[in-house]
Amino acid sequence: MESRPLRYFLAVAEELNFARAAERLGISPPPLSRAIRRLETDLDVSLFERTTHSVALTPAGTVLLAEARIALDALRAAGRRAQRAAAADPQLVLAVKADGDAGLLEPILARFAGEPAALPVTVRLCGWREQPRLLLLGEADAALVHEPFDRTGLDTETLTTEPRVAALATAHPLAARHQLSLADLGLRPGDLDRYLDDSCGESRDLAQLLMHVALGGTVPLLPASVAARYPRPGVVYRPVPDAPPAVLAVAWPQQSRSTATAALVRAAASVAEEVRDHAP
Repeated sequence: MESRPLRYFLAVAEELNFARAAERLGISPPPLSRAIRRLETDLDVSLFERTTHSVALTPAGTVLLAEARIALDALRAAGRRAQRAAAADPQLVLAVKADGDAGLLEPILARFAGEPAALPVTVRLCGWREQPRLLLLGEADAALVHEPFDRTGLDTETLTTEPRVAALATAHPLAARHQLSLADLGLRPGDLDRYLDDSCGESRDLAQLLMHVALGGTVPLLPASVAARYPRPGVVYRPVPDAPPAVLAVAWPQQSRSTATAALVRAAASVAEEVRDHAP
């Protein structure tokens, strides 16, 4: 299967309108319609249910939509990786959310620098849960990322597992407690993903997030190491023993054959093991 029919299919599947899809692609509707028909013939399936008033995906089309996105992302990523590999000064790009490294970033980079396959590292600071997408698009070679995240197309290795703490303004009614429960925060375990997206996704870095906390704007659940690393006036940290742990992983594309990426993963795993061995 070639990439052009997939691009045509993706445009129609996302627009659910042949005229809008053709305009998006810069072609006229008749050749687009013929291309989709050829694709359906080649696959021996119907991808769309068409009426004079609507276009809808069939079950086969729904499956192909998800797979087409992955395939086209992989093609674009391959091109980006090839271009970066051919650069006069190749580098390894490591994606990290600002302050989302559990204190491991500097020791990992120092350990990696001693590896025979090491390359200069560009640290790409990104927002909440942006790392997997950067890996799949070929814009990063590896990432430090907190679970949960979409592992599609990625290999991962767990680095740290920590209890969670709630960060609260000192004036918050719950700040007087020695520890909290999810119920105190109005949460159940199944609510955690949405809650993390709402409370942590609004800020690009920890300093900004803690400012919101101090102003009484949010009560995020954070890895316990944050309490020791980022004391802040106006903010208190309280353990939440029944919250699922905060898990930090190193992730990289499944298809990666980069010796430098493999060396960085080894360095990350080695540093994390040493941290665990020396934990109280």
